Amino acid sequence: MLEVSGIRIALSELDGTDARELAACRRALARRLRVSERDLALVERRRRSIDARRRGDVRLTFTLRSELAGGATAERALLARLARRHADKNVRVAQDRAYSLPAPVPRGSAPRPVVVGAGCAGLFCALSLARAGLEPLLVERGDDAARRTEAVRRHDETGELDCESNIQFGVGGAGTFSDGKLQTGTKSPAHRLILETFASAGAQPQILWDAKPHVGSDVLPRVVTDIVRMIEEAGGEVRCRCRMSDLDIVDGAVRAVTLTSLCPDGSVREERVATSCVALACGHSARDVFELLRERGVPMERKTFAMGVRIEHLQAQIDRALYGAAAGHPALGAAPYSLSCHLPSGRSAFSFCMCPGGYVVSAASEPGGVCTNGMSLSDRAGSNANSGLLANVFPDDLPGSDVLAGVELQRSCERAAYAAGGGGYVAPAQLVGDFLRDTPSSAGGRVEPTFPRGVTWGEVGPCLPPYVTETLRAAIPALGRKLRGFDVEDAVLTGVETRSSSPVRVTRGDDGQSVGVRGLWPLGEGAGYAGGIMSAATDGILAAQKIVASYGTGA
Repeated sequence: MLEVSGIRIALSELDGTDARELAACRRALARRLRVSERDLALVERRRRSIDARRRGDVRLTFTLRSELAGGATAERALLARLARRHADKNVRVAQDRAYSLPAPVPRGSAPRPVVVGAGCAGLFCALSLARAGLEPLLVERGDDAARRTEAVRRHDETGELDCESNIQFGVGGAGTFSDGKLQTGTKSPAHRLILETFASAGAQPQILWDAKPHVGSDVLPRVVTDIVRMIEEAGGEVRCRCRMSDLDIVDGAVRAVTLTSLCPDGSVREERVATSCVALACGHSARDVFELLRERGVPMERKTFAMGVRIEHLQAQIDRALYGAAAGHPALGAAPYSLSCHLPSGRSAFSFCMCPGGYVVSAASEPGGVCTNGMSLSDRAGSNANSGLLANVFPDDLPGSDVLAGVELQRSCERAAYAAGGGGYVAPAQLVGDFLRDTPSSAGGRVEPTFPRGVTWGEVGPCLPPYVTETLRAAIPALGRKLRGFDVEDAVLTGVETRSSSPVRVTRGDDGQSVGVRGLWPLGEGAGYAGGIMSAATDGILAAQKIVASYGTGA
């Protein structure tokens, strides 16, 4: 099979349909290889990206794979012929780095591993452990995807908050309701395996070749439900409405966990489960778990995190800024952006979890606190674009020596936002122009806020630490110079965004285990080792690989 990269296709050849795109790819590949289309037995897309460096000539760029009708012999002859005519380094024999999951190992009499948290890190860790024959028990404090979706809908419509099942907690974790972006800045052979798992679980096949793949928060609940089915079919057990309420540590090693389950009849059941292996994938909002770890003496450390607001623009404005006259072409879809700036103060600001054609969501998990996030549906057809607009909070910014001081700062900002919104999980909002002038807003403009509980116009700055507010105020004009219209007067700021990442790291060694507790394997975003669906899932797989090895050696 041949692989050819750098194939650029004009928008005039595309209409947004998959059939038209694949036909255009076939034509372009035949031209590039100087063969007839009939000679291409198979053409498949390996990567697709948008080249918008020249707004007057926006194109799609592809890496394609093909098998020639004459098989390997014809492919070798073609490569030799191309080499004689011209050296095209973008035409080569396709090579894959397949990722191999750990081979099954006998568990014997050893207790089965317990995986805490069914976000992406926990799901992929449990799936890998189950396929290795270790029969893991995966516990998730929130609901399954269907019940969780209903809990989110009920909160959005009535303000009733289920503190155990919400946008933060439940099968799929926080990523389920944040667009389902699958791009990552890291490289790992496990990435292809993760994408293939999502696709086999019902995600769109385009995620296998899109440079910026996403699933959509309307599709992800079905996908994570199917991954749960995979875990169970491989021998694992998944319990929802079940959380780790205690961790037994004896002589520096895990000996058992206490699980607290909410039964269908409303009763609460506690169970002590003996285990020597706990994969801790609790997520960045499991504040009670962090408190438990502190009480049990598990080593943790403060880490840099970020806080700020959600910023909303008209999606059509972002499309024009990035694609020029091509904006609105069906082959392009809603335009995404990624921005950052370093300021003379020494601080930085950046966009986070940008959701094209998306919605700002209510991501509270504690009573009396407003927390925002963003999501898009699979079609990304909403009128607005939104992203987190964040500034870093460094460990030295925090008072005292408490390792959980960052958690308390998050909580205080969320409570301030709740008060500024007037209660009922209504969020405070302010126009960008008023924010820059340090003037309260009294009404909106062209951009209609999408926060489901509604907004109270006023100020967002007082809900955040002064150094965050000052950083954002200095950053918005600078980002406007990078993306035309980013600093438009009537863009909407909704507060506050506090849960972009964990404010603590559960310290682990090179072997993947806690530096102070054998048998405790911190992983994923909550433990401070990932930042997004792909990196969390990758961390879960790598942790499982090390856990399987420890069972195989008896370590």
